[in-house]
Amino acid sequence: MIIPPAPHRGSRVHIIAPSGPFDRALFWRALGWLSAYFRTYFDPSIFNREGFLAGTDERRRAEFQSAIDDREAKAIIVARGGWGAARFINALDYSGLVAYPKWLVGFSDPTTLHMQAWRLGIASLHASNLVGLGRADANARAEWLDALESPRRPRVLKGQGLCRGEATGTLVGGNLTVLVNGLAAGNLHFPDQCILALEDVTETSYRIDRMMSALVGSGALDKVGAVALGQFVDCDSGTHGIHVHQVLASHLMPLGIPVAYDLPFGHGKFNSPLPFGTCARLRGDHGQLFLGATTAG
Repeated sequence: MIIPPAPHRGSRVHIIAPSGPFDRALFWRALGWLSAYFRTYFDPSIFNREGFLAGTDERRRAEFQSAIDDREAKAIIVARGGWGAARFINALDYSGLVAYPKWLVGFSDPTTLHMQAWRLGIASLHASNLVGLGRADANARAEWLDALESPRRPRVLKGQGLCRGEATGTLVGGNLTVLVNGLAAGNLHFPDQCILALEDVTETSYRIDRMMSALVGSGALDKVGAVALGQFVDCDSGTHGIHVHQVLASHLMPLGIPVAYDLPFGHGKFNSPLPFGTCARLRGDHGQLFLGATTAG
């Protein structure tokens, strides 16, 4: 994997809205904070709205293409998730991202962007979107900033153990719903023996079961080395009372690989940044995910 140069104070960062429209007050609040550290740039059309999208497909595609081709930018930061990036993701020229690697930063619908990044062999940062920083506290903002400026700094995320064992590999993943959409579109390819991070929000347990069935049945998980489960927020048990953790365990335990759950990333109160494309280590029996591991395999 190519690890893009870490932004430093005063670096140029490019802000885009490839998915849904956003709260302008939170945008300006976060931008004010971010501008104290970096030179921020965004196209004025970022405020466009087209129903549940931040403007037309062409506006959002052109905005992302401009960010990819921005030779000076050290990071591309997504304003908000929602939905929409998958509508144009295959209509882009990624040569600028390869020639001038930069950090893609965001989560939820930006999982679509992360899939493209690791397909190209470029690391990216699964972390809060810009408007999320508008409502975040000082500790969350400091963790986000540190992860962007020092993406290889060793960190440990603690959750609970589900399946025993230990594995080291390339960290990838993101939002389960978006990953399954990528699978259907032919855009999902996991690196061999990777550590797969999964999270989701507002999906009832039977829908989680349906998506996990698709991942397992497709063979997408056959060469995954371990699974790190984050927060599954408001994923209710449905009329049958089946908890989402039961569903996840029923699909993952037969794989015979280390699994940890309830790790602090995703749509919950804590969304610890995950440097996708870098090496990580998971200890399933202790429920620990070690970021900044030095070797894979």
